[in-house]
Amino acid sequence: MAKPTRTRNEDYVGPVRRILIGLTLFVLFALFLLWRIDSPRVERFRADLVDKVVPSFEWALVPVTKVSDMAEEFQSYSRIYEQNQELRRELQQLKAWKEAALQLEQENAKLRDLNNVRLDARLSYVTGVVLADSGSPFRQSVLINLGARDGLVDGWAAMDGLGLVGRISGVGERTARVILLTDSNSRIPVTVQPSGQTAILSGDNSSAPPLDFIENRDLVRPGDRVMSSGDGGVFPAGLLVGEIVQDRDRRLRVRLSADYERLQFLRVLRSHPGEAVMDDGALLVMNPVLAPVSEGDTSRCSDTEASGTDTSEPDTSQTDTISDRPEDCPPDDPEQTVEVTQ
Repeated sequence: MAKPTRTRNEDYVGPVRRILIGLTLFVLFALFLLWRIDSPRVERFRADLVDKVVPSFEWALVPVTKVSDMAEEFQSYSRIYEQNQELRRELQQLKAWKEAALQLEQENAKLRDLNNVRLDARLSYVTGVVLADSGSPFRQSVLINLGARDGLVDGWAAMDGLGLVGRISGVGERTARVILLTDSNSRIPVTVQPSGQTAILSGDNSSAPPLDFIENRDLVRPGDRVMSSGDGGVFPAGLLVGEIVQDRDRRLRVRLSADYERLQFLRVLRSHPGEAVMDDGALLVMNPVLAPVSEGDTSRCSDTEASGTDTSEPDTSQTDTISDRPEDCPPDDPEQTVEVTQ
């Protein structure tokens, strides 16, 4: 059986490899002993060796220096990111305070012109945590940890502290689904301030839903505030929705005040329907034929009555005088009234 032929290079590879490994181990062992010997001479030798060898290896320390610089820059970036997040939270709080101040200012201006205002004390709220979102581009909704046990009812409004987010659409025992204003199935009546124009906010699965059915578009300007109108009894009136913006097609849209990117807590407003008045009621009016005389014309009636009641001299002209009594004079008996039921 023929043995495989071996080249001359293969004959030298094994011994050379063993020699190199042996030399490497010897050098490492010598360095170990050199650094372990505690002697003043050896200490000076180690210092001289470091002074001569380390400066020559600056190129080998470049990657280590770069990695160290990258680590420091990453830590600096992390600190900047945390500061940015904190500033964002403070900005959101300031926006909430700003919107609250604007609403209070408007309410204060209205209340100055009114007296004996009775507010709806039944309008309260309950706060829940957002558990999950729909995760679908065709359905914009979120799930909260509130349900029938908390008294939730379909149609109640949900806010995030800044503005209106959506309405309750589906209530379970412990959870409920909130359909957002951006959902394509969402339609709510709104009012544009300060012009007072009414419109319909229609969701189209975009971050800025459009306004439809505006009464007078010429009175609406970008930057106007959009509030819920309360028409139809779906939402309470006066809830902040957003502000008017104009897209490239010159179509009016609403930049929502609610922060849809960071929905963590939602406030559900407990709104109760108003009491319906079923009785048509009754209206008490005077007989149109016997309507009272307007101010300033009572002299005509008094003169006529004086002439009509003068019976000292019976005369045939008395009948003519009585017949000439104006039609707009009050009747002799002021109690003659007619009750008309509408």
